[in-house]
Amino acid sequence: MNTLIRTIAMAVFGAAILAAMPARAADGYPAKQIHIVVPFPPGGSIDMVARLIGQKLSEGFDKPVVVSNRPGASGNIGMEYVARAPADGYTLVLAPFSVATASHLFLKLPFDPLKDLKPIIRVADQPNVLVVNADKVKANSVKEFVAHLKAHPDELSFGTSGIGNPQDFSARTFMVATGTKMLNVAYKGGAPALSDLMGGHIDLMFETSPTAVPYVLGGKLKALAVTSDKRLSTLPDVPTLDEAGITGYKAVYWMGLLAPGKTPQPIIEKLNAEVRKILATSSVRKQIEEISLYPGGGTPEEFGDLIRSESATYAKLIEDLDIPRQ
Repeated sequence: MNTLIRTIAMAVFGAAILAAMPARAADGYPAKQIHIVVPFPPGGSIDMVARLIGQKLSEGFDKPVVVSNRPGASGNIGMEYVARAPADGYTLVLAPFSVATASHLFLKLPFDPLKDLKPIIRVADQPNVLVVNADKVKANSVKEFVAHLKAHPDELSFGTSGIGNPQDFSARTFMVATGTKMLNVAYKGGAPALSDLMGGHIDLMFETSPTAVPYVLGGKLKALAVTSDKRLSTLPDVPTLDEAGITGYKAVYWMGLLAPGKTPQPIIEKLNAEVRKILATSSVRKQIEEISLYPGGGTPEEFGDLIRSESATYAKLIEDLDIPRQ
C-alpha cells in the first residue's frame, strides 16, 4: 500500500512539475540576440516595418535584434526557414498575408504555414492604391475608369509582381466587382512592373501603398482610389473604392510577426505584450502611418483567428477567380 501511495505521489509531483514548465518558459527570456527574418528583399514595406519594430524590441528587451532578408518564392523561403528554426523565441518572421494563402497557391509547399508558424501579433495593415499611367488612361475617377473598361474589355493591362499576390488579388476582385476585363501581366517583381507602368508599357497597377504613394505625390502616377475602407493620411484626397461607388469593396493585406510552431506560449505572450506596447506609442504609429500603412495590434489568439478565417476566405476566392496553382 505504501508503495502504491508513493507511486501516486511521485506521479502527481511529476505532473505538477511538467505543468509548471510552460509557465516558466519565458523566465529570463530573452537572454540573447533575437533574429527577425524578412522574406523579401530590402527596402520594401515589410523590411521597413521589421527594422522599426526590431529597433524598438532591442530597446525594450535590452538585447540585440537583428533583421535579415531571405527573399524568394513569394516569401516562402524565409517563412520556411523560420518554420524549421528552433522553437525558442529567438528566430521570428515578419510575414505577409500569404501565410493564409500559400497552401492554396503552391502545389508542393515544403511546410504548413498554419501549423509550422505560430502567430504573435498583427503588426500592420497595407492597402493597395489603384494607380494609372495618366498619359494612357484619361479617366479622372473610378466611375470614368469603369465606364472605359466596360466599353473596351481586355484593352487595358495591369501589372503584378506575380500570380496570387496582393496586386493580383486586388485587380481580380475589382474585375469581379465591376464586371470588367483587363489583361494580367505578371512580372518577377514589383520594381520592373512599376517601371513598365511609368514607361507606358502597361496601363495600371493596384500597387502597394508604401510604394505607390511617393510616385503619386511626385506626379509620376495618377491615383484613382485606395482599396481600404478608410482613406490614407498620406493621400487624403484619394477616395476609397467604396466611396467611389464600388460598394463593399475592401482589400487590405496585413503583415504579422510569427514564430516556429512549437514555441512555448509564454514566450509568444511576452513578445506580444512588448510589440503591443511598441505599436501603442504615438511615435511608432506615426512612423508606420507615414509609410502609408495602418498600425496593427491585438492578441496572438486574435491574429490566429484572422489567419484561419482568411485562409478559408482566400481558398474560396482562389477557386472562384480561377487563379492557377503553382
